[in-house]
Amino acid sequence: MKPNSINPSKFCISAIACIAVLGISEAALADNLDFLIYNESSADLVEFNVSSSNAQSWDGNLMRGGYLAPGYEIDVVIADGLETCIYDIRGVFDDGSTAEEYDIDVCELGEYTFTD
Repeated sequence: MKPNSINPSKFCISAIACIAVLGISEAALADNLDFLIYNESSADLVEFNVSSSNAQSWDGNLMRGGYLAPGYEIDVVIADGLETCIYDIRGVFDDGSTAEEYDIDVCELGEYTFTD
């Protein structure tokens, strides 16, 4: 890394993609999947993963070290370059519980709510 250069990963604090920092072109934005997640459970959401339904493992944590408290929502952008809408969704909570749902069409979804 050059001295005085910016490390974009240090500015990606939430699940929202850092489009301006990473310099993603406007054409690439058309392929991104954008939706809201709500936490209506009784515990903090500390990990949020999505993976295309044909994947064998979960993709990285989109919470990036943060959390989503009960009663709040966050905008999620999936910018993985895949041409699919069908994903598996996984949430991990600070009480150790997990929630998983499979074969979700996130293009039609618009929002996803975690509950107890």
